[in-house]
Amino acid sequence: MIDVVAFIIGILIAIVGIALSIALHECGHLYFAKRFNVLTTQYMVGFGPTIWSTKRGETEYGVKAIPLGGYVQMIGMYPPAPGERAKARGTGILSQFIEDGRQASAETIPPGQEHRAFYRLPVWQRLLVMFGGPLMNFVIAIICFMIVATGFGVNQPSLTLESVYRCVVPAGQEDTADPNSCDTPSPAYAAGLRPGDTLVSLDGEQLRSWEHVQQIIRVSAGNDLELVYQREGATHQAVLHPEPTQRYVFDEVTGSQVKDDSGKPMLETVGFVGFGSQFEQVHESPLYAGEMFVQQSRAVVNVIITMPQRVVEMFQAGFLGAERDPNGPVSVVGVGVITGQIAQLHDVSIADRAATMIGMVGAVNVALGLMNLIPLPPLDGGHIAAALWDGLRKWWARVLRRPEPAPFDSAKLLPVTIVVAGLLMLIGALFIFTDIVNPIRLFK
Repeated sequence: MIDVVAFIIGILIAIVGIALSIALHECGHLYFAKRFNVLTTQYMVGFGPTIWSTKRGETEYGVKAIPLGGYVQMIGMYPPAPGERAKARGTGILSQFIEDGRQASAETIPPGQEHRAFYRLPVWQRLLVMFGGPLMNFVIAIICFMIVATGFGVNQPSLTLESVYRCVVPAGQEDTADPNSCDTPSPAYAAGLRPGDTLVSLDGEQLRSWEHVQQIIRVSAGNDLELVYQREGATHQAVLHPEPTQRYVFDEVTGSQVKDDSGKPMLETVGFVGFGSQFEQVHESPLYAGEMFVQQSRAVVNVIITMPQRVVEMFQAGFLGAERDPNGPVSVVGVGVITGQIAQLHDVSIADRAATMIGMVGAVNVALGLMNLIPLPPLDGGHIAAALWDGLRKWWARVLRRPEPAPFDSAKLLPVTIVVAGLLMLIGALFIFTDIVNPIRLFK
């Protein structure tokens, strides 16, 4: 019963965190829209039927039934068709659809408020209005990461050894070989290292971090390295001889395995000694939040770049029972399930659970911000791209000393908007379905 309650509490925390993130994202748009005197008629969190709303001044604020997004309704999102094109527009389905959207935008402009239409803003102001949402997500993420890094601390590999293996295990044999049963000991074990030893210097270099240790060993296959370490307060010296061993090659940008022309994973020869680091909780400076932000951003960009592959994997997991990638994408349902699992960890301190959940809120905001910057309508990035194109056209006209062109007819992007929105809905439904029938299980 306690586990069930903890799981439900975790899900509720995820729902509140996501809802607040969406609400603050829309606040970013709303702030700049009002700052530049755009008439905003609605600020809504969610879609579908309205659950609650209230009117303050000229804006209606409310919450809708489906908490999968939100919007700020601004008047005059699309400019009127310029000049003769308005009279000579086509009669096809797409042309009529575009004109209907343009007309609907015109109908949002009350008499006498034409000067407050969104399309009339200078390019830089339109950019700020649309970038305001993702910017708010990034600010939330940085704040969450700062709380985790400075208040709770971050688990970091230290220079103290957690494990020392007896054997060198080649790539591809990790699941079958026993790292503690072999005839030839690993370089670390042969050098006399044991769990609990603390590394001090290697190859004459004072060690700064575990990453520094790995960098030296990786490029030192077959070479002798002078090692200084401490054990129970006493300083010892040893010779460490990294053995050449093969490891998979990973792409530095996407983190995925690099494959050769035949589709087989590529291998490289690196130094290996056979020890593992002991993790410790380290309270970092607020600046470390920036590093956490960059790491999370790389992970999200990797998901975006590989989205077609991810969709196939999610389909296989949802309909064919394939194993889920614990580092793969999740829906809002998946975030709730993961948060619920974390809340059930009774052998983990409340502080550590809280830090993990706050970090997840930060990660969700990084994902929301970056996903919205994809340059396709109806995402914020689509509006940003349209504004940039409009600015480029006006700049080029000035270079050629020509009259300033009419605002870019962004209504022409409405067919793209419908297609992209449909795809996003399908992908979202697939991810939600998969997170229900085959959720990621952090602890099996």
